[in-house]
Amino acid sequence: MKLFLDTAEIEEIRTAARWGVLDGVTTNPSLYAKVGGSYDELLVEICRITPGPVSAEVVADDVEGMLKEGRAFARLAPNIVVKVPMCEEGLEAIYRFAEEGIKTNCTLIFSANQGLLAAKAGASLLSPFVGRLDDINQDGMEVIRDLVSIVEMHDLDSEVLAASIRHPRHVTEAALAGSHIATLPFKVLQQMVHHPLTDKGIQTFRDDWQKARAAAAASAKPTGTASARKPAAR
Repeated sequence: MKLFLDTAEIEEIRTAARWGVLDGVTTNPSLYAKVGGSYDELLVEICRITPGPVSAEVVADDVEGMLKEGRAFARLAPNIVVKVPMCEEGLEAIYRFAEEGIKTNCTLIFSANQGLLAAKAGASLLSPFVGRLDDINQDGMEVIRDLVSIVEMHDLDSEVLAASIRHPRHVTEAALAGSHIATLPFKVLQQMVHHPLTDKGIQTFRDDWQKARAAAAASAKPTGTASARKPAAR
């Protein structure tokens, strides 16, 4: 399963790239609002760092507005994917983007039927929001499982991207459900790295190493000095 970072923070993206685990990035207006500045310049920098797709979301609510924004994003870098919300206008925009060869990420999917429609329209990525479904007492992973089965059963040219990931267990469940991608906050990525027993083991090994070196250094020191002898008189 590919791992995307759900952020607009450059340093977080650089860190994940250095770890060698970054496959792509997803952004949205809320994430951009936390950073500010020029959105275009930010996207260009993210695309430069990221080895895979970078999702840039349109905010227009009409088809022509979505197309105008999405085309402008697509001109910024070859790895841009235009993020379009699931709605009637969004489906039309996705279809027209696909005709132009522009890849899209259909966002705000909350049912397998919505994902099926987005795939039929030509979306490259399908983004069900797992955490938000869990928030209203629905099983978000059920949508992932159903949509993965639909995509694979009917050989649809789309990938399922588990979004709204809240904790490491969501990542595990998405992987087991067959999701092609999961996009997660940097905090969750950090949590995946760490485990109390791992951290404890590292500290124990470090402490034992320091003790062993101290003991070796102590044993190497001379325990005493011989009395200096004066040469015999002749």
